[in-house]
Amino acid sequence: MRLNSKQICEYTGGRVLVNPIDASKLACGVAWDSRAVSPGDLYVALPGENVDGHAFVPQALRAGAVVVLVQEAPDEATCLLAREMGAAVIEVSNTFSAITDLARAWRGYLRGHVVGLTGSTGKTTTKNLVRDVLSASFSVVATQANQNNELGVPKTLLSADPETEVVVVEMGMRGLGQIADLCDFVKPDMGLITNIGESHIELLGSRENIARAKAELIEALPDGYGCAFVNSSDAYTPLVLECSKAIERSVGIWFYDGSARDVDTAADAYATDVELDSEGRPGFVLHVAGDEAVCKLNLRGLHNVQNATAAASVGARLGMDAATIASALASAQPEAGRQHVIQARAGFTIVDDAYNANPDSMRASLAMFSSLAVQGKRVAVLGDMGELGDYAVACHEGIGRAAAASNLDYLVCTGELSAHIARAAREAGMDADTVLETDSIPGVLGELDNLLEPGDAVLVKASHFMGLERVVGGLVN
Repeated sequence: MRLNSKQICEYTGGRVLVNPIDASKLACGVAWDSRAVSPGDLYVALPGENVDGHAFVPQALRAGAVVVLVQEAPDEATCLLAREMGAAVIEVSNTFSAITDLARAWRGYLRGHVVGLTGSTGKTTTKNLVRDVLSASFSVVATQANQNNELGVPKTLLSADPETEVVVVEMGMRGLGQIADLCDFVKPDMGLITNIGESHIELLGSRENIARAKAELIEALPDGYGCAFVNSSDAYTPLVLECSKAIERSVGIWFYDGSARDVDTAADAYATDVELDSEGRPGFVLHVAGDEAVCKLNLRGLHNVQNATAAASVGARLGMDAATIASALASAQPEAGRQHVIQARAGFTIVDDAYNANPDSMRASLAMFSSLAVQGKRVAVLGDMGELGDYAVACHEGIGRAAAASNLDYLVCTGELSAHIARAAREAGMDADTVLETDSIPGVLGELDNLLEPGDAVLVKASHFMGLERVVGGLVN
């Protein structure tokens, strides 16, 4: 972002309370946490139930904010400080919507491609792979971490410059119409859907409705020259294309398939000869747009072959060759909390997958964990999965059956819903003495203290609200 105070005032419909000393000075970044403000930033004071950003306007000014957006006029002392610092203070009716207003206006300055990305699972990992692949040939700005909501999406656009060649925008969704609302100002010319799973089924009621909600991304692509990247092995892809009217609107469609079937497919990007090494990392032959190259991932699990072929399809669409794409994929690293492997000082291995979970990612994680070469015992710590509504019991029972079929020596379950994982695992034949239950983080750590020895491996997986990163921290420390 490079906007002066006059432009910011115009785009947000604001009113200037304090004029800047230099009206031509540009704000080149945006922050709503005063601790994250860098010199030259725009600071947006967001009200909240527990913390009100208006209380931190002085700190933001002292940190170098050149423009401040407020929805409540600051006191005279703060206005005086702004004058001393040479900063502008602009009042708007709503600072939350002002961020979107700015992103909508700034989108008109961006000359590169904008890739929207969504899906039930694998969004952040695939977004990172798309970023890493495209960065081998283009200047790229991508969503930071998983900032894929009503604040993170506009911030991604505002982080790009007019010269940025590709902006990759991850989009989360909790209901029908939300992706459409985001696309209204993101205006993607490319859209990628990872899959249609059971995440958010509590709010949408069925996978068909989830598919309709995800299809809003493809529906937003421009007629005639937009390009959709869709999973040819997903049973709901035809419904996505039908709902979005992609074919009727002459939107380009690229199919990818990393389902490890080791057969030629009709996909534009796919994998063959897929093998896992002793640490669960896949190697395969990448086929993309008639070209091919051998690829080896640092990410673990067969499911990441699907994510890799998705990223490869975007790179190929923008003219990259298979060898360059495969090299970029091979360099990609997992994020903390997403199947991140840690060697504990006590001699055992931790697979930290505690950031989030849903039934699809749980099964993928168990499959990956079972494929690891482990000298000692395999122990899985599984916690509750959220946003499953009436499906919650059945989904947790399904994970219990999957755990019983996995190559586990012990299963530790924590959380109210995870009692159904434990029960189903026992019913599916897992030795009752190896299925343990506890209702607290200290309880989990206590069980693991009794179980883990050098050479063992432990998987930690649950929805984020369970806080199982504290288990990982306890094991590391």
